[in-house]
This record gives sequence, structure tokens and C-alpha cells, in this order.
Amino acid sequence: MKIPRRIRTYCPRCRRHTVHTVSIYRHGRRRSLAAGERRYQAKCKGYGSKRKPEQKRFAKVTKKVALKLTCSKCGYTRLKEGIRLKKIELVEVG
Repeated sequence: MKIPRRIRTYCPRCRRHTVHTVSIYRHGRRRSLAAGERRYQAKCKGYGSKRKPEQKRFAKVTKKVALKLTCSKCGYTRLKEGIRLKKIELVEVG
């Protein structure tokens, strides 16, 4: 699916429609010292299996892609709800 690199949409901080730059959201590296990560490592420690069962078969073919919208006026960044796509392409329109 082709998505324009710049779209005009509502900005909650400006309280009006402004031009936003669109990019694909990518999560950052997990922090090894975060409480949840420490708890997960402690439960996985020692003999035995993982804390949660590993999935044998995948029901879904695609992953959800979230879009990151950045306002060109104030720089406010927000995420747009993820949609399932096999292929995503950001294109210049104009």
C-alpha cells in the first residue's frame, strides 16, 4: 500500500488541521534493567522451560504497522493505529 509522506490531518496540540510528516514506527531496543525484563529473566532462569509457551503455528500472515505522525508546525508526534499490511511504501505526492 502506498502512503503519502506528508498528510494534512488534525493536530491535538495546535487544535487545527496541519501538515504532518508520516514515518513508520519502529520500537526501540528493550532495556535489560527494566522491572519487567528483570522479572522475565528471573523466571526463565534455571532448569525448565520458558515462562510462556512458544507458538507452534502462526495464524496471521502480516504484522500491524503503526504510522508516526509529526506536526510540521509544533513538532508534536503521535501514533496512528496500526493496520495490517503485507507491504507499505511511503511516497512523495505532488
